[in-house]
Amino acid sequence: MIKHLVVIGTGLIGGSFALALKRKGLVERVTGVGRGRANLDHALKLGIIDAIGENPAAAVKEADLVLAAIPVGAMPALFRELAATLPATAILTDAGSTKLDVIAAARAALGDKIGQFVPGHPIAGAETNGAGAAHVHLFEGKPVILTPLPENRAEDVDRVESLWAACAARVARMSEKDHDRIFAAVSHLPHLAAFALMEELAYRPDADTFFRFAGTGFRDFTRIAGSHPEMWRDIALANRDALLGELDIYIGKLEAIRGMIEARDGQALEDIFARARQARANWIKGKYA
Repeated sequence: MIKHLVVIGTGLIGGSFALALKRKGLVERVTGVGRGRANLDHALKLGIIDAIGENPAAAVKEADLVLAAIPVGAMPALFRELAATLPATAILTDAGSTKLDVIAAARAALGDKIGQFVPGHPIAGAETNGAGAAHVHLFEGKPVILTPLPENRAEDVDRVESLWAACAARVARMSEKDHDRIFAAVSHLPHLAAFALMEELAYRPDADTFFRFAGTGFRDFTRIAGSHPEMWRDIALANRDALLGELDIYIGKLEAIRGMIEARDGQALEDIFARARQARANWIKGKYA
């Protein structure tokens, strides 16, 4: 049981976490903190939170657990604000999509409280945001990655893991370096590809013609281009090195395919498409799990 949960960033992730724990009866009181009063009022009306905190530093003074579900670029300032008021008995965790930079910011700001910070990343994003997008089933069957620190108490890491498990998530642990390397390829790069294609087409002189005839394939591929621009700006810059490496690999693959098309090498195209199709089928069937 958590007596007092403070959610900083009461949107899709933070709001869904609060709802799931409330449904399980694992939290007595939830305080929401955020930049937009209208969103916090909406979260209060929806029953996601029980009270609105005026600012993070004041809100966490009596917290048992604090979830920071904000863009990673905002984490350093938040950690500095929480350093003086975070209770010694409280656990601080996050939902950031990058970990090396967030952990570095936490180390710089929290000082001897760094052991209270258990880094995490729920893999349950969507192109929608705000309190209205939150729902109790968001994390069911979804991965949540924890990247524990050497300073963490084992019981604190276990407690954070058990709370995500109570949301029906599949929890795994890995190093922060492995996390950022993996998600540069399977999350951050696909978002850049979707943003790039949508933006490039939208600013052609005859963009309306392209979009008039775009079908479900285009819709599905570009779905994630509806994601929050500020959040993805921060992710791209925070995971710069790993993402640049993945971009180079992906651009190299596209150039190879371009060469096949230019050379009219149909067999090479079919071979690469067949391997990709089989790899996706294997993934869907869980053969890589």
